Amino acid sequence: MQYTHEHLEIQKTLKRFIDEEVNPHVDEWEAAEIFPAHQVFKRLGELGLLGLTKPEEYGGAGLDYSYAMAMAEALGHTHCGGVPMAIGVQTDMATPALARFGSDELRKQFLAPAIAGEMVACIGVSEPGAGSDVAGIKSRAVKDGDDYVITGQKMWITNSLQADWMCMLVNTGEGPAHKNKSLVIVPMRDGPNGKLTKGISVAQKIRKIGMNSSDTGLIYFDEVRVPQRYRIGGEGQGFIYQMQQFQEERLWAAASCLQSLSNCIGWTIEWAQERKLFGASLADQQWVQFKLAEYKTEVESLRALTYRACEMYVGGQDVLELASMAKLKAGRLNRIIPDGCLQFWGGMGYTWENKVSRMFRDGRLGSIGGGADEVMLGILAKIMGVAKR
Repeated sequence: MQYTHEHLEIQKTLKRFIDEEVNPHVDEWEAAEIFPAHQVFKRLGELGLLGLTKPEEYGGAGLDYSYAMAMAEALGHTHCGGVPMAIGVQTDMATPALARFGSDELRKQFLAPAIAGEMVACIGVSEPGAGSDVAGIKSRAVKDGDDYVITGQKMWITNSLQADWMCMLVNTGEGPAHKNKSLVIVPMRDGPNGKLTKGISVAQKIRKIGMNSSDTGLIYFDEVRVPQRYRIGGEGQGFIYQMQQFQEERLWAAASCLQSLSNCIGWTIEWAQERKLFGASLADQQWVQFKLAEYKTEVESLRALTYRACEMYVGGQDVLELASMAKLKAGRLNRIIPDGCLQFWGGMGYTWENKVSRMFRDGRLGSIGGGADEVMLGILAKIMGVAKR
């Protein structure tokens, strides 16, 4: 995959927006443990960046997935992980199934405003007892007339404290765990910044060791009434739709860390060249030189894998194997590189405000969210024929 002039222009536009309207406020949003999603998303919508791959009839640009990869990569210029993750939830996690399988009515009502940045979306899969084990979710939607009545809870839900709607995976039948689930659009509020929908309550705002600017909630659903026409696609197809969404989510996760990891290495090179010790600079130490060279090699290897997977995906191929590999490698490098770079910063790396220390905290989620490393390894073992399917 090679970026064209159009890809690079999208990246320039996004970087300019980040430099002017996001990074100056990151420290404030990190301290507040939330950022103004409606304000930021509205500006991104005005720039045409929230629907690059979505159908043109709903306000999208109708471009192929390589443009989503270019955007994800450019988000790495943000000086925190929480804001890019929140944007990625909107563009590549909560909306792909809706765009692909939703009815025209549903896409007009929920997808178009999400692309315009007028609504904030979240994806409701994980539960207190079902994170990586998606098939084990307990939330249930029972039919009552033309409605579903939804009861259950969702946990670790990014954007949920500000979201206008949730793309929610729920059990809608009694059959096998992979065939009894549906994706349902659940309105979270009675309007932008309005009151929570009847039956929905925020049990708590979850405090985390990183990704602090991203709001994360534990949400309860107590007999929440939703029209059955808010279901995405066929009943019982939700697990399949969600697995398809995961391919894009995992490609996004890999692409989104390429620039941030490169920045981490770059910042550390600058520091090492300035830092004096034992009569020389830190950068004069061969161990430091070799380790930073190794880190850059790892990032470029991930880039090549991610670009190849994207090229195959755009070409219509199943990339479950390569997307899982890229997600696994990205999670590992998000742990290894900030940790190793932080060591070279010494005491300065152990301070809260340091950009590398923030990456150290934020990056740890990469091996957990969107499917833990062990889930990726399990998928790969099955594809390779090592483990039973």
